[in-house]
Amino acid sequence: MNLPTKAQDAHSALAAAYNTGDLNTVLSMYDVNGIIVAEPRNPVSGREKFEAAVKAILAIKGTMEIKTVYCLQSDDVAVGRSEWSIKDNGETKVSAKGIELLKRQPDGTWKVLIDHAFGAEANLVA
Repeated sequence: MNLPTKAQDAHSALAAAYNTGDLNTVLSMYDVNGIIVAEPRNPVSGREKFEAAVKAILAIKGTMEIKTVYCLQSDDVAVGRSEWSIKDNGETKVSAKGIELLKRQPDGTWKVLIDHAFGAEANLVA
């Protein structure tokens, strides 16, 4: 899987990675030294915890869809706001509004540094 070369393409690339169902493909989209909040109020960092968080998301059977609400870029960083869901046979298994911090890599591709899957939910306490 190719990493996105434009920050605004990161959400669709991330959904495509999750939809492969392959842990390594999904992890390639992230800087695993960053932070992922795969469940509310539980930010994790470090490769082992990061992998566990991604595995938990992959365990939800269905197809992930991510809509980009906005993506604002300044030089080598960008912030995105997303609305995402995982659906299976028309049933929504999970959905939320997220915020993602993206970082351009030395090769010009973009990776997610911070993924707060619930970061834009109303009344959320980080």
